[in-house]
Amino acid sequence: MPVLLTGGRDDRGAMLDLLVVGETIAAAGAAAAADPRAAGAHRVDLAGHLLLAAAAEPHAHLDKALLRGRAPNRDGSLAGALEAMRGAAVTRDDILERARQAAAIALRRGFTAIRTHVDVGGHAGTAGVEALARLRDELRGVVDLQIAVLVAGQLNGRDAQSLRQRVRVALGLGCDVVGGAPWRGADPARAIDELTAVAADAELPVDLHLDETTDAAVLTVARYAERVAARGLGGRAAASHCVSLGQQDPARARSLARELAACGVAVVVLPQTNLALQGRGLATRAPRALPPLAVLEEAGVLVAAGGDNWQDPFNPVGRIDPMETASLLAAAGHLDPRHAYALVSNRARQVLGMPAALLRAGDAADFLAIRAGGLTEAVAGGTEDRMVWRHGRLVARTTVRWETGAVEAGTADPGTASA
Repeated sequence: MPVLLTGGRDDRGAMLDLLVVGETIAAAGAAAAADPRAAGAHRVDLAGHLLLAAAAEPHAHLDKALLRGRAPNRDGSLAGALEAMRGAAVTRDDILERARQAAAIALRRGFTAIRTHVDVGGHAGTAGVEALARLRDELRGVVDLQIAVLVAGQLNGRDAQSLRQRVRVALGLGCDVVGGAPWRGADPARAIDELTAVAADAELPVDLHLDETTDAAVLTVARYAERVAARGLGGRAAASHCVSLGQQDPARARSLARELAACGVAVVVLPQTNLALQGRGLATRAPRALPPLAVLEEAGVLVAAGGDNWQDPFNPVGRIDPMETASLLAAAGHLDPRHAYALVSNRARQVLGMPAALLRAGDAADFLAIRAGGLTEAVAGGTEDRMVWRHGRLVARTTVRWETGAVEAGTADPGTASA
């Protein structure tokens, strides 16, 4: 049955009705109610709601999600997080259950696509890939789950034989993306060469953790751009983090940004985890751990943003919420809320190779309705009062009811509130 959604508003505050037929928006605006198919449509009143493109998470770690209490980070640093993960006892079933919980939260908050990096170098081996492959099947048609095999260090050499075998198994299980953290090996440049070669040979996109430091002397993204171009991976390559790019001289940053744009390398910004991990140990003048957003976009680089770690040793907080990431981009990245939300929705969808969801006739019916008077209010408030549509179906709904007690003059207790 067609669905007619009435009374909602777009991100600029204009009234927006939608007629959904099957998996597609058949008509938008005044044409929705005027369409003959609207006469027999199921009607949904969205008065008081904002209609937005569904969010996409371009960089998550579902195999580590919700581990916060079980694997404490001794000092809050990146090194401390890696140490905590080495001591974490995880199994395939454990990974599956936590990832399932995190994905359910993500869906309720508006994500209909997630790219998750899954480590194959630890003691768990390929258990994470096996668990996430099963979850991908469970979520099919509701959340698009992309699995990126995460390789730390080099693949060549006698000591890497076990790792190479794990990568082969992971790709055989249907990983969608070749990922890695070259900085965790002795020779990052060689690791970049190897991983881009694996992606090209497998005809898969590539998405590497690069330059996850505020040390300006560490800058491997130039090597990555060169290898992406040489391997013909342009338009299917992402560089995640790129923190040290924000510590370069302006001329150097602009030059690198032009190289990334020319090579077709997207940059995925991860504000929460990088702001939490970088700049520790500095009493003053702690650097802002973000790449130069304006410089990248001015050069034509596709920039998206994600949440990265969701309540694990790398990031003990994180609501698994696109509004939270957008709010951090507004505060730390100096983006206006509309621009910030684009980085967690249609820009992120583009990085994942998905079509844009622009709420126009002919577009896929993938959208979020959030109770708010405008986009700034939605980003700032982050209410959970939301409805999420995927392929034209309502796949998640959260309703919030507030009750506030009367405040008597002179009392310190402001009353009670419940959701």
